[in-house]
Amino acid sequence: MKTSGIIFDMDGTLWDSSEGVAKAWSEVIAKEYTDQMTLTAGDMQRVMGKTMDVIAEIFFGELPQERRMELLNKCCQWENEYLRVHGGILYPDLKETLEKLRQKYSLCIVSNCQSGYIEAFLEHYGFGEYIEDIECFGNNGLQKGENIRNVVERNGLTKAVYVGDIEGDYQASKEAGVKFIHAAYGFGTIKETVPKINGLKELPEVVEGIYR
Repeated sequence: MKTSGIIFDMDGTLWDSSEGVAKAWSEVIAKEYTDQMTLTAGDMQRVMGKTMDVIAEIFFGELPQERRMELLNKCCQWENEYLRVHGGILYPDLKETLEKLRQKYSLCIVSNCQSGYIEAFLEHYGFGEYIEDIECFGNNGLQKGENIRNVVERNGLTKAVYVGDIEGDYQASKEAGVKFIHAAYGFGTIKETVPKINGLKELPEVVEGIYR
């Protein structure tokens, strides 16, 4: 059993699904709420990394809580189906990097997304063979730091690093007590000086440096 692991964020780290998500959500919003609201890829990129309840408040804050969450759930359900069929935009060298890393490390994914989102990604691209464990906010309502810590514990990892692209990912890694690598090609910046990669093909070498 591998005792060293790499835990990945999803959006801005493994892929960019913002265009497909915006299209799926806009379809649901037009049908279920209003045809005066069309979301863009930029709209989705600005909220990616936030928990689903926060996203619901940002987009549908004028609605009562119950209605807000009902609309959010419909958007997420259709989003999962859309991405399972159409996929998103993978960052370069992802498959090759996962293939190389899995030889030495346990690979996992932790995201603030809804249930089924990670599964849609894995199913569309056939990446399930590379990923040993997944967890998300939608499964248990826990914050990312807690979910990272839970994945580390249940997989028996004595060394772990989280790879993410925004400040919230870095803070979550600190809460979980794991190392952090900034995916600098993603959606955000990190205030502190941390190890970073400008492309996924750099990840094996940077991880080796952290674990050395």
